[in-house]
Amino acid sequence: MATPTIFVIDDQESVRNALAEMLSVFGFAVETYDSADSFLRLAPSGPGCVVADVRMPGTDGIELVRTLARRPQYLPVVLISGHADVPMAVAAIKAGAEDFIEKPVDDAQLVAAINRGLARFFDKHDVRRTREALDVSFARLTPRQMEIFDLVVGGFTSQAIGDKLGLSIRTVESYRAEIMQRMQAESVAVLVRQAIRLGRLPP
Repeated sequence: MATPTIFVIDDQESVRNALAEMLSVFGFAVETYDSADSFLRLAPSGPGCVVADVRMPGTDGIELVRTLARRPQYLPVVLISGHADVPMAVAAIKAGAEDFIEKPVDDAQLVAAINRGLARFFDKHDVRRTREALDVSFARLTPRQMEIFDLVVGGFTSQAIGDKLGLSIRTVESYRAEIMQRMQAESVAVLVRQAIRLGRLPP
């Protein structure tokens, strides 16, 4: 995966430059934007974390968090503000912001918040990648294997599946073994969890 980028958004050039310089010293790749609207128009798709001022002309920081939350690609946002108050901080966190930091920004606090955001980004990416791998494995099952997969996770015994499909127990057991192998599931419990993640079984 590409190296993550920190997207700094602030309408004050001096603040943008100071944050970018500080984050560069910590080894981050940084891009700066003078407004949330200009950032949203470019819509970066790579891994990263947004550091944005709350109060900006046009789309403000909290609305930026809400807008990004509606997009399929998760991107954590750390909000900063020189006019912080409790209701604003609560609104930011409820909207989905990773953290809310008052100016003047403490370097260590900001870096820690960014690192938490990036960790969450990669966690979510890994979950999505795992789900994609699960989809691929399931798609490789034959229609009959899919049918038996659904019956197994639905709690049917091999005897019951055989009776339902007109198959011998030995044939059903053979199908079950093939399914477990293809889905890389070491137990029926794992198969059930996979079925839930695939949306084939209600949680």
